[in-house]
Amino acid sequence: MIRAQIVHFQASNRNMDRLFACNRESARVWNECLQLSKDHYTIHGKWITRSEIQKQTKGRFHLHSQSIQSVCHKYLFARDSAYQAVQQGVKTARYPYKNKKHYNTKWAKDGFKVARNGTLSLSMGNHHGKREEPIVIHTTGLPDGQIKEIELCYDNELYLAVSYEDGVESKPYEKKQAAGVDPGEIHTLAAFCEDGESLMITGRKVRSIHRLRNKKLADIQRLQSKCKKGSRQWRKYQKAKRYILSKSEKQLRDALHKTTKLFVDWCVQQSVSDVHMGNVEGVQRNTRKKNRVNRKQAQRLSNWSFGKVKQYLAYKLERQGIQLQSIDESYTSQTCPVCTKRNKVSSRNYRCACGYTEHRDIHGARNILSKALYDKMVHSDVDSQVKYLRIA
Repeated sequence: MIRAQIVHFQASNRNMDRLFACNRESARVWNECLQLSKDHYTIHGKWITRSEIQKQTKGRFHLHSQSIQSVCHKYLFARDSAYQAVQQGVKTARYPYKNKKHYNTKWAKDGFKVARNGTLSLSMGNHHGKREEPIVIHTTGLPDGQIKEIELCYDNELYLAVSYEDGVESKPYEKKQAAGVDPGEIHTLAAFCEDGESLMITGRKVRSIHRLRNKKLADIQRLQSKCKKGSRQWRKYQKAKRYILSKSEKQLRDALHKTTKLFVDWCVQQSVSDVHMGNVEGVQRNTRKKNRVNRKQAQRLSNWSFGKVKQYLAYKLERQGIQLQSIDESYTSQTCPVCTKRNKVSSRNYRCACGYTEHRDIHGARNILSKALYDKMVHSDVDSQVKYLRIA
């Protein structure tokens, strides 16, 4: 199974300068892809193809040929993703248009060599008929397994994102019971199994990280607005903002990984083979305009990391032989499964005039599961036995 790991390294000052130059050169490749695509569309009235853009950029930049191709592929992927979003009616979707000053450089296949002592040689390819001297860096903690790709990233410092094959096969799929999952902003995950076992994992730590980050950024922005843009003090505030964003991003990533691991472990304990997760894509768009929510609620929804939760769950569940499927969650939190009437509730407990009552998030998970199994929301006589979990 393909996995990824962050690896830190050391290098000489000369090689560090060359690494920064690689990311600047990758940015030039990206900018050239934008210009080639624009010119091609202006002349021919259609998008440039993959083979054509690779032909136009081949051998023109001071990088390994596979590194150049990877930037082209990323541009094409971004363009195709924007096209799909436009086709789905997402009004905020835009095609790639911004020029970049720095862009991640990737080495794949024959673009690098790994020594036993952890030394990496990153190839720079051939230029003007002469092989360029490779960039040599020294690492510790390289993952065990066959390394597939190495990507040079920056977050207050340069580091490597290493993709590798760990040699562990995913468990085979075996049909057991299903579970419905209602992702939320207060409770990150609320789940309900066919046998009545339920789970709620609180997201209060994630919310606290977001609140602290927003508060600190607002304080710095208030001070920075009094400085002249580009001044020494302005740059100091800008550096402080980057530090806060970097630190909070690492904290959020750690919290979401722990949350999804708790959920996967629970699925294994409950013998779950199919997870049906409500699709909340688009809920944060135009929220204030449609639902007239206040600024604080709009900020909470914009901070909601449901995409990362789904991404982390996908490969963790696949590793355990569990299938993850998306279900349209429209009105699952409002519809009563007994009398099928819709009720909007402001509290954490859902109550209907017919006598049905349930925790709001578990109620949504039950309806998502019912919708996945029976294609409609029906009442289950199984009583829910809720288990609460939180991350430290």
